[in-house]
Amino acid sequence: MKIRHALLIVPFLFQHTATVSQELKSFTQDIGGSDLTIEMIAIPQGSFIMGSPTSEKNYYKDEGPSHKVHIDAFWISKYEITWDLFNLYVNREIDHVKTPTKAAQVSLEIDAISGATVPYVDMSLGMGSGKDLPVGNVTHHSASKFCEWLSAKTGHFYRLPTEAEWEYAARAGTTTAYHFGDDEKLLGDYAWYTDNSDRTYHKVGQKKPNPWGLYDMYGNVAEWTLDQYLPEAYKNRKTTAQNPIEFPVKEYPRAVRGGSYDDEAEYLRSAARLASSENWKMRDPQFPKSKWWNTDAPFVGFRIVRVANPPKTSDYLKYWGQTSP
Repeated sequence: MKIRHALLIVPFLFQHTATVSQELKSFTQDIGGSDLTIEMIAIPQGSFIMGSPTSEKNYYKDEGPSHKVHIDAFWISKYEITWDLFNLYVNREIDHVKTPTKAAQVSLEIDAISGATVPYVDMSLGMGSGKDLPVGNVTHHSASKFCEWLSAKTGHFYRLPTEAEWEYAARAGTTTAYHFGDDEKLLGDYAWYTDNSDRTYHKVGQKKPNPWGLYDMYGNVAEWTLDQYLPEAYKNRKTTAQNPIEFPVKEYPRAVRGGSYDDEAEYLRSAARLASSENWKMRDPQFPKSKWWNTDAPFVGFRIVRVANPPKTSDYLKYWGQTSP
């Protein structure tokens, strides 16, 4: 099943006016008890036009009206989260090992964080879960709880990106349908998609990055964002929206971005919006169905964000969801 079947999508017009007054520096996140690390890229604060004009090729109405958005500086992972990283959370064998450079931003008891169930079948559906392959078939809940677990391990506040943050990072200061221009014939240099993927995801970082050094923002696996998917969300925003977010209030649909290895070029554009679907668990025999794993969505994974100013403790669950499955 292709994500676009859940909801049609399209691109945005972009106008970048980033400044560096809120300057951050890229860094590498260590994880105590593991040799694995997560490279985090600093994204400067700035403003852009979110949404696409009706004249855009393949325009879809959920992308309008286009509107100005201001985004504070943040960090986003250079690559999509991989199976080897996600399995640190699933297996929970390193919980007791302290991260040498643990920060004091977040104080959480790691034992109190829900653990993902060990999958009873191969959730990669034969595509592999080896080193540097992007994790797939994880639910929004599962991805969010990985962020909570990582926050407890490191002392830094991690979460999924908002739709606005994701698009801002994907565009990387460009105004075209893709960060490299409007010619989809060039897409194969930057993305795994239906024309070149052989219907499977690939190791992260094999294609060219975008201008801000982010890999696989298009294709490979599509990526969860924090937001509830609301097809008319943009109609309700002010002239200049400040760090907009649609906090989730129900399980479906959630906003997914970037397109996947199983999608055509038009669904990989920076502005393309997708919505999650109950059909992504169609073959799950459990009742109730798993909150941790999809059975029919190996094409969806995620990357993570860290912000300079974490929310107050009482607001954590707005970003990570309920405390138990």
